[in-house]
Amino acid sequence: MKTYNAPVGVETNWVVIDATDVVVGRLASYVAKRLRGKHRPDFTPHVDTGDHVVVINAEKAVFTGNKLADKVYHRHTGYAGGIKTTTAGKILSGRFPERALELAVKRMMPRESALSRQQFGKLRIYAGAEHPHVAQQPELVDFKSMNRKNSKTA
Repeated sequence: MKTYNAPVGVETNWVVIDATDVVVGRLASYVAKRLRGKHRPDFTPHVDTGDHVVVINAEKAVFTGNKLADKVYHRHTGYAGGIKTTTAGKILSGRFPERALELAVKRMMPRESALSRQQFGKLRIYAGAEHPHVAQQPELVDFKSMNRKNSKTA
């Protein structure tokens, strides 16, 4: 028996996912798996074998239950007593709605390391339907139809 190690220069694919009416947590879990490369048979934990992921329509992603009002995000300014909080609803309706999905994916990646940052750098999230990565010929992944729980309709 011999342990397989993927070579460093692994061929990566480009994937486009439409986040319209898709549950944020389920989408973040799928995106984190694609970024790490765990969907590939040649997955190696210490080598970047993941795909480039482009998420469009991030502003139309949804949370289940009361998470829009109850889910709280914290950040610190660096000053004493400088903790700031905001809710998921404010982030989605604010100036940068893609940050809710970005934070969810970042927190599903492994511990903070150089490899994790490199893999997270392959993620591109856009609030609208337009993206500038047409030249890479990304394949469209229909995440919504993979499982009936992936989408939430009103």
